[in-house]
Amino acid sequence: METRILFMLQLCLLFLHTDAAGHHLQPQEAALLQWKSTLRNPPPALDSWQPGTSPCRSNWTGVACGVVRRGRYRRAAFLAVTNISLPNAGIDGRLGELNFSALPFLTYIDLGFNSLRGEIPLAITSLPALSYLELASNWLHGNIPSEFGNMRSLSQFGLFSNNLTGHIPASLGNLTTLVGFAAGENMFTGPIPRELGKLTGLEILVLSNNFLSGQIPKSLGNLTKLNILYLFTNHLSGPIPPSLGNLKKLSYLVLNTNQLSAGIPVPLSNISDLNKRKRQQKATVIDTGDVLSVWNFDGKLAFDDIIRATENFSDSYIIGSGGYGTVYKAQLQGGRLVAVKKLHPSEEEMNNERRFLSEIEVLTKIRHRSIVKLYGFCSHSRYKFLVCDYIDRGNLHDTLENEELANELDWQKRIAVAKDVAQAIYYLHHECDPPIIHRDITSSNILVDADLKAYVSDFGIARVLKPDSSNWSELAGTYGYIAPELSYTSVVTTKCDVYSFGVVVLEIVMGRYPTEMQSLASMGQHQELTVADTLDKRLSMPTVGENKDIALLVEVAVACLQTSPQFRPEMKDVYQKLALQKGHSSFASPSLTQTPEEIREV
Repeated sequence: METRILFMLQLCLLFLHTDAAGHHLQPQEAALLQWKSTLRNPPPALDSWQPGTSPCRSNWTGVACGVVRRGRYRRAAFLAVTNISLPNAGIDGRLGELNFSALPFLTYIDLGFNSLRGEIPLAITSLPALSYLELASNWLHGNIPSEFGNMRSLSQFGLFSNNLTGHIPASLGNLTTLVGFAAGENMFTGPIPRELGKLTGLEILVLSNNFLSGQIPKSLGNLTKLNILYLFTNHLSGPIPPSLGNLKKLSYLVLNTNQLSAGIPVPLSNISDLNKRKRQQKATVIDTGDVLSVWNFDGKLAFDDIIRATENFSDSYIIGSGGYGTVYKAQLQGGRLVAVKKLHPSEEEMNNERRFLSEIEVLTKIRHRSIVKLYGFCSHSRYKFLVCDYIDRGNLHDTLENEELANELDWQKRIAVAKDVAQAIYYLHHECDPPIIHRDITSSNILVDADLKAYVSDFGIARVLKPDSSNWSELAGTYGYIAPELSYTSVVTTKCDVYSFGVVVLEIVMGRYPTEMQSLASMGQHQELTVADTLDKRLSMPTVGENKDIALLVEVAVACLQTSPQFRPEMKDVYQKLALQKGHSSFASPSLTQTPEEIREV
């Protein structure tokens, strides 16, 4: 009898919880749908936003929800929209049309690389839990409201590449939790507020390409955690403050195109980590002519052999394509199958023969069982192409999209794929000298063979084509997988690969691109985390042992998706954690406490 009563009580509580969630979600749903209706030609990314559906229970693209607790003892719990993540989604409209007062629980907003217009809405400053705000590369104008200084939870603030004007508010010095502030490529005037020197947790400060004037504040020397300081292309004058010598963690300092006087202060020149070196080019020049230069292959192959095998790069041999080239399947004399990637470099890159050859030579020396072998390259007057192993099954992205193949990729195989990829990136970062940053870790660049074993492909190709690029639009990477700091620093580090790996791991677990899960790390910092619909429903429920492995994968993914690169683990730590199968390490998000079985039952 007692058991029956307890069951009925739990059932009643469940109905009350569901009703409360629906009650709280109605105004949030209405606010998002109303905003969608004001956009010019709402993009396909918002097709899932439909009346009568729930933003939390119907997998609205770009929207993530979490459990919010309220009341005196925080016993009242309900679902609420906490994250809006729609970067580069083709959104064209006014941000001010979104009713932020109906979305009071937002902690994460990423609307960068869209066509948002109008001024920055003052209503955003009334979101008490907002920690991440990315509005880079839009058409916003007007001032930064001084009320932003009241947003004490804000840790990342991105306004890069807009049309903003006026002074940078001194009130931003109150944002003591701020880790990154990027407001470059705008039209700000006036001095750099000395109050920014109070942001002692700041790691990234980007104010380049504005019309800022006056002297560099001495108070910036208080920012002892600062790693990147970009102040170039302004109207700054006076000496460089010697206090910048206190910034022992500073790696990137760019001050050119100003009216600064005197030279580099002695304290600043003593910072050991400051990146002052210029790229050294290898002096050796190889005159290949019409010969395909190949390392670790069966002798030399004539250029004509590849042309013959692909019938002069006929479309009928294409097996894939990407931003840096088209991939062809070729059968060489003797029957061996290879993949030939014809690159699409610019005219300038075609003329830089020396650098191309030296960079490719480095990549041909890579040997790892989970990395696609690069046999060699051709540098011809008409073509540049690479010759790699041919992996017969295709890529991970296509495998997960195919119903039959996705089911064949069961939980054991998916766990193995994640470990193989982790080991490959670990090798590139920690075993290669110099370290190699992949720059484009995506499910499309992970190939699988007939046994569903994973191989990382396209490693280092971006480094070959754009080693010195400081232009964000030219940097390697695929939207949705790119680390957030790249949108305003353009500084590629190993932590960028770590972030991309986190996205891929969630994709492996979920069986699809994790659009609404991009903000897991941010969401988990502010409230109890409930990860709904995490597991790929096409597969059977995992066993107890698989449950533990999957929980570990999600835990690792959350750690890799931290918005601040400082808080992401190194790939060495990630691989060791997965290889040893030990959960709850120091770098993991403390908010992720559910097993996959518990997650699936939400």
